[in-house]
Amino acid sequence: MKPILVDGGTSPKETGRRRSWSADEKRRMVAESLAAGASVSKVAQRYGVNANLLFTWRRRQARDAAAGGGLGPLRLLPVTVADEGMPAAPIGLPAAAGRMEIALVGGERIVVGAEVDAAALARVLNVLWRR
Repeated sequence: MKPILVDGGTSPKETGRRRSWSADEKRRMVAESLAAGASVSKVAQRYGVNANLLFTWRRRQARDAAAGGGLGPLRLLPVTVADEGMPAAPIGLPAAAGRMEIALVGGERIVVGAEVDAAALARVLNVLWRR
């Protein structure tokens, strides 16, 4: 027969029976253990759970999230239906910005903008590379 341990109420009584935790309790403990700077060991002690069991719950939760595509529960968002006569906002392509500078081995530099034709640039580079 296992002894019953009582140390001022901080440790649960050991009765030889398994305790069960609801899914919400497990999620709460796992979330607390994943918080920045949290110690799994200290969280487990606070709830009277073996740290290895808490690690097991964390692995299961990660596995289940990965199996579900990492998506949480489906949430519906409010939608407003507009009149057909209302024009939609035009979808514009982002403006081409920036430039590229290519330094060749001989010290030459080629500066091209984002709008450069890739085929023409390839021809120029081939000619310069063969020199």
